[in-house]
Amino acid sequence: MSFDELAAKDAVTLARLVSGRKISPVETVGAAAAAIERLDPMLNAFCTTAIEQAFEAARQLEERIMRGEDAGPLCGVPVGIKDLILTKGIRTTFGSHLYADFVPAVDDIAVERLRAAGAIILGKTNAAEFGYGGFGHNPVFPTTRNPWNIALTPGGSSAGSAAAVAAGICPVALGSDGGGSVRLPAAFSALVGIKPTMGRIPLWPGCRDETLPGVSGWESIEHYGPLARTVADAALFLEATAGPDTRDRHSLPDEGVGWRDAVHAPLPQGLRIAWCPRWAGLPIDREVLEVAVTTARRFAQDLGCTIEETPSPVGDLTESVRAIVALETDITGLRRLAKGREQLLSPSLGALLSRKWTAEEFTDAITNRKALVNAMRRFMERFDLILTPTVPTTPFPIDRAGPGKIDGIRVEDDAWTPSLYPANLTGQPAVSVPAGWTKDGLPVGLQIIGPRLADFMVIAAAAALERMQPWKHRHPKVSVWQTAGPQAEQNRG
Repeated sequence: MSFDELAAKDAVTLARLVSGRKISPVETVGAAAAAIERLDPMLNAFCTTAIEQAFEAARQLEERIMRGEDAGPLCGVPVGIKDLILTKGIRTTFGSHLYADFVPAVDDIAVERLRAAGAIILGKTNAAEFGYGGFGHNPVFPTTRNPWNIALTPGGSSAGSAAAVAAGICPVALGSDGGGSVRLPAAFSALVGIKPTMGRIPLWPGCRDETLPGVSGWESIEHYGPLARTVADAALFLEATAGPDTRDRHSLPDEGVGWRDAVHAPLPQGLRIAWCPRWAGLPIDREVLEVAVTTARRFAQDLGCTIEETPSPVGDLTESVRAIVALETDITGLRRLAKGREQLLSPSLGALLSRKWTAEEFTDAITNRKALVNAMRRFMERFDLILTPTVPTTPFPIDRAGPGKIDGIRVEDDAWTPSLYPANLTGQPAVSVPAGWTKDGLPVGLQIIGPRLADFMVIAAAAALERMQPWKHRHPKVSVWQTAGPQAEQNRG
C-alpha cells in the first residue's frame, strides 16, 4: 500500500488494519512523515515535529501487536496535538515567545490516554498565542494556511490541527475549544469538530496548573475535542479520551456509554429542532446562510423531525467572554513573565494585559453567564437540538485580521466567532459538521447543539447528517497549491 493510500485512510480503518497485522504502525508513521515533508512547508500545520519519537513509539507498538497484546482502539493511528496542550518530552510553546523552549515533563490527561490507546503522536500543531484568536498565526511560527485555499485561514485557534487533518497528513487531531476553537476550524476546513459537554474529556495540567502563567487561563470554559474527517473517527477519539480523572475537578463520571455506538444509533422520531439562522444575533453571509438552511431543512425532513425557525435566545456575549477569560487568566503572573518582552506578544494578548479591568466588568460577565445558562435551559425545554450556521462567514485571507464585510456589515476583530461562545459558557455539547460548499468551493459548517450531557444524541445527529450527504470522499487538491504557491487561486476540491 502506497504512502498516499495510507494517508487517505480514516482512523477507524487504519486502526483495524494495524491491529489485524495487515499493515505495520511503522508504515502509518512513515506515510504521515512523508506527508509532512511534502505538504507542510506550504501549510505550516505543524510547529514542532517529533518524527523520531513517533517511529520509536510505532516500533514498540509493533512489538506489542506481535506478542498478541491489545494495542488499543487507536493502534497505529498518527495524530497531531495542538500546541496549547502539554506533551511529555515534546516542545510545547503555546504559540508564545514566553515559552519558546519549554519541554513539559508530563502529558496532559488526554495525551496520556491517546498514547495508551495506541495513537502515535507526530508532533505539535500550530495555534494562536495561548488560544487568543480564531486564526492560525502567532508571533513564533509561520502562519497556518487552509488546504482548501492556501491564501485563506483554516480558522483557529486549533488551526494546525485542522489543516493537518484536512490535508490528509493525519486522520484525526486533538484541539481545544475555549471559545469555538475546535468548531470554527472544523467549519472552515470541511471537518467534524466535537466540543463535548464540559468535563467529558478531563484537562490537566492544561488550564489547571497555576505554575504556568498564560497556560492556566480559560478554566471554566475550556474543552478538548477532536478534529476529524468522519464522525466515526471523532467518536473513536472521544471514546479513547473521555472519562473521569481526579486531577480535574470538573471531570464528569463515566456514564457507561460507548461513544462509537452513537455513530450507528437511530435518532428518536419526532425530534424538535430549533433552526436559528442568526445565532447570537449575528449578521450572516448570504451564501453561508443558503447552504446552511438547505442542509438544516433536509436534515429535519429526511429524519422526520419537526423544525422551527426561531430567533436566537441569546445575543452577542463577546464582552462577557473576554472578561471571563481575563478573570481566569493569571494576569499578574503573565505580566511578570512578559515584563520587558511585551513587544513579543500578539496584539490580542497584549490588549488583554494592558487593559485596566474592573470588578464590575467581571461580575457583570458572571451575571450574564448565569442569565445565558437559564435562558438556554428554558429554550431546551422546547427543543431537543439546535441547528445554526457554525460561523457566519467563509474563510478569510490570512493577512487580514478579520473577514471584512458580511453582506455590507463591517466585522471587526474576532467578531466572526460569537456564534460559538454560548456552548462554551453553558458547557453544552456542540459539533460542527460540513454542510456544503459555496460556489467558490469553500466549506460551510452546520453547528448542532444539544442539552448538557446529551453528547450521544449530538454525535448520532452528526452521523445521520453525514449519511445524508457524505463528504469524506471530497479532498483538497493539494497538487494545485503545491505547484501554484501561496497565491494559488480558489481550490475547488
